[in-house]
Amino acid sequence: MKKIKSFITLSLATAAVALIWSCAVNPVTGKKQLMFITEEQEVAMGLQYDPQVISTFGEYRNDNLLRFLQTKGDEMGTISHRPGIQYHVKILDSPVVNAFAVPGGYIYLTRGILAQLNNEAELIGVLGHEMGHITARHSVSQMSKQQFGSLLLIGGMIVSEEFAQYAEYAMQGMQLLFLSFSRDNEREADRLGVEYSSKIGYDAHKMADFFKVLQKMNMEATQGGIPTFLSTHPDPGDRYNSVNQQATEWQQKLTTTTFRVNADSYLQMIDGIVYGEDPRQGFADGGVFYHPELRFKFVMPAGWAMENLPTQVNMAPSDGKAMVIFTLAAQKTLEEAAQNAVDQLGLTVSETKKITVSNMPALLMASKIVSQDQTSGQQQTVMLLSCFINYNSQIYLFHGVSTDADFSSYVPVFESTMKSFSVLTDPARLNIKPQMVHVKKVQRAGTLADAFAYFGVKKEKMNELALLNNLELTDKVQTGKLIKIVGE
Repeated sequence: MKKIKSFITLSLATAAVALIWSCAVNPVTGKKQLMFITEEQEVAMGLQYDPQVISTFGEYRNDNLLRFLQTKGDEMGTISHRPGIQYHVKILDSPVVNAFAVPGGYIYLTRGILAQLNNEAELIGVLGHEMGHITARHSVSQMSKQQFGSLLLIGGMIVSEEFAQYAEYAMQGMQLLFLSFSRDNEREADRLGVEYSSKIGYDAHKMADFFKVLQKMNMEATQGGIPTFLSTHPDPGDRYNSVNQQATEWQQKLTTTTFRVNADSYLQMIDGIVYGEDPRQGFADGGVFYHPELRFKFVMPAGWAMENLPTQVNMAPSDGKAMVIFTLAAQKTLEEAAQNAVDQLGLTVSETKKITVSNMPALLMASKIVSQDQTSGQQQTVMLLSCFINYNSQIYLFHGVSTDADFSSYVPVFESTMKSFSVLTDPARLNIKPQMVHVKKVQRAGTLADAFAYFGVKKEKMNELALLNNLELTDKVQTGKLIKIVGE
């Protein structure tokens, strides 16, 4: 627990003054709204947040696709309600189907959602929807409401100066990714997405079609530690009909006679995009975790669940009484990495000793964190066994964590996993390749199932690939039609 350095008093009167000073005109609605974050702060927040997103999830490199996205983002930005903002569109190296925007003009699409889309019009609809969240200032509005709610809750009470920092930089960092918007916010972003995509000449009816695909997918709330599109964009009801109606209305208003879909050009752009989990970034098989790119492996605790996140691997038993966290340290020596862990986590070290793990220099450290439960007033002790390993000029670290009562029973499990870390030399594991989207031309007219069979798609994969193409297996496909299949 952080030591309180000084105290400040916030009253309801102060909150009311802040409210008066912080009313701003929403660029979309033209109405005044509560806003504790200025546009300059919003842009600065985006600049600070972007490197965190990229370092955490990784950026997927496809120059042709990225160039297209940025060009369309620039074009759409000029006709948006906030043309003065510079918009940045980036692709995240994640299989999860999602797209999100953060304050300051940053829009992120995962390679998972790009693989799922089937034409430029769908893509531009999603891009316009996310831009709508930025132009309508949905994220910063929600953050401001949360700040004001906090002010009301602590009005007249004494709080630490850490709260003052929170009030200034509230909700920065990875929490922005998990923001869910209200039904009204989603309806407004849908409406703006239709408007923006229509104004640059795309058929916004396809945006409605993509919502139906998402509903069919029945995605879990999170996959691989990242929220899915339907969890960060909760369905506000009958979006399909409302978006279709709005698309028709905009097409009637505009002088454009034809609106683009551009299926073939889009499919050609995503030909070869990685599909699903990329085993080169780590995978588990037979109770062993392998990382081909970094060339290491270790044995996972038997029967424990594993979650492979971009920045760390988490392992835990079903009862949740312990956890092993594996990650990469930024420091260059074992001693620096250990000291950083002590400083960052507030550890009290009981023992440190130098060891070797698979002939690599390593440091084993036992420590604890003692805190006080604010509800019961009782002290709580969390025990850690940490192992820092110097491999290939990088410091890898394991944290084995449990309560004081259970720690001794888990120490052998922790040590077994930590000491199993070793160099990966198996060519079959090192050379494993990811699945990719391959775009093929239908060779003869028939059903989609016939086309899949021609290209050697297994029957058990056909339903999944039909959804990937937004088609039914019984749908007729003509000679020359482009379809997506998946393979190495």
